Amino acid sequence: MDLFDPSTPLPPWFSEEDLSVYASLYEKSGFRFALQVPYRTLTVDIGIVNPKVTAPALLIMGEKDYVLKFPGMEDYIRTGVVKNFVPDLDITFLAEGSHFVHEQFPEQINHLIITFLAKHI
Repeated sequence: MDLFDPSTPLPPWFSEEDLSVYASLYEKSGFRFALQVPYRTLTVDIGIVNPKVTAPALLIMGEKDYVLKFPGMEDYIRTGVVKNFVPDLDITFLAEGSHFVHEQFPEQINHLIITFLAKHI
């Protein structure tokens, strides 16, 4: 999958300085842990019989999020199959958003979260 094109300029909300900070952190710690997050171990049996999230949940994604390019992921989310595991899930897509919608549109994200929380108090 082509998730990254090195000729693509950085977005206005992510500076060269930001990139340098992140790069230096990965130089110190390595990138291995980021690749071992829980979704990478879904096939490991940890004794959970019914893996459902029963609490209300909110998913905010950008329409341009590279995660949607992962095989089957876009259909999984857009068709609602994900709600088999998270039945009370609200999904919001931001048209110009990437994977970092919270950095791109902080005010809009804050509003969506506050609205969601107010609905569930």
